[in-house]
Amino acid sequence: MTRSSPSAARFLDASFGRPVDRPPVWMMRQAGRYLSEYRDVRRKVSFLELCRTPELAVEVSLQPFRRFQPDGVIFFSDILVPVAAMGARVEFGDAGPDLPEPVRTLADVDRLHTFDPSAEIGFTGEILSTLRREVGDRAAVLGFAGAPWTLASYLVEGGGSRSFAVIKQMMGREPRTLRRLLNLLADVVGEVLSFQIESGARAVQLFDTWAGELTVRDYREWALPAAARAIGQIRRAPPDPLARGMGENGPVILFVNGCGHLLEAMSESGADVLSIDWRVPLSQARLRVPDLSLQGNLDPGVLLGPAEDVAKRTRDLVAETGGRAHIVNLGHGVLPQTPIESAQAFFDAAREPGVLPVEAAAETRA
Repeated sequence: MTRSSPSAARFLDASFGRPVDRPPVWMMRQAGRYLSEYRDVRRKVSFLELCRTPELAVEVSLQPFRRFQPDGVIFFSDILVPVAAMGARVEFGDAGPDLPEPVRTLADVDRLHTFDPSAEIGFTGEILSTLRREVGDRAAVLGFAGAPWTLASYLVEGGGSRSFAVIKQMMGREPRTLRRLLNLLADVVGEVLSFQIESGARAVQLFDTWAGELTVRDYREWALPAAARAIGQIRRAPPDPLARGMGENGPVILFVNGCGHLLEAMSESGADVLSIDWRVPLSQARLRVPDLSLQGNLDPGVLLGPAEDVAKRTRDLVAETGGRAHIVNLGHGVLPQTPIESAQAFFDAAREPGVLPVEAAAETRA
């Protein structure tokens, strides 16, 4: 049997491959610049101030919930907030994050440190606990963190990169330094995500945005062990009454941008859900990873088009799942230029009567 409410239960059930009345839906980066109300808040404060001020972060996290009623409400923050708490210098400008003191040696790694999230970034816990009270069971509150490889890329490169030449050079010439950095980051990420779950997150997502730049061999050697170490250290929440039947809670979602060649390796990470980009057909991903729930994978660029086209592409995406466990989402974050009517069409189409109900994806999972 399937059930139609509440949305938090729908999200949890789909994450663990159990039947639901329809696939849950949310958008990565759904609190952002495409919303006029977000831009109104952002004009008054800096990005970092917005991340660190609970009442403002809660407000912008709830803005898309009020408009679209998604099944997931992700809290507003940035993946580099924990990196700054480790002792790295992180600056946010119009051109993106800048880390002016990059990590290049063992001594640089040793200057970084683990920390108590409740003491150093306690505002993230306050944001999540407030969101949980505000949203209740109407949606699953989502936490997140950057995966160790992606965080290491920022630290070593000193910001974003096109070639990732510096960290790839470190792979070959300073493997001990890189391994120590990745292990340290994995320990921090595991603790941060545990704190988020303790604070009210019903699910967490690990963003490995830059891992798709690696070959399968290098992903298995470097990014995958670090992600698996982080996931293995997450303290899951006690059984949630909404997580019916199996008493599970705190599903972990792993997202890799450019993941088409990595799906099988990603499935070994310990994640419950794989979030995939738009470059691999969803039906093909399902054949390659039959035992995990999937999230994704509409091209964010589709939402730049007319609402009727967005609706058709979203319906096609849902149909492509064949009724298997799936969380409807974009293949990356929603773009700032996205028209509101196109975003609305995405949510409306995912919830249309007659969309395929999700069947149990893996009855053998026990």
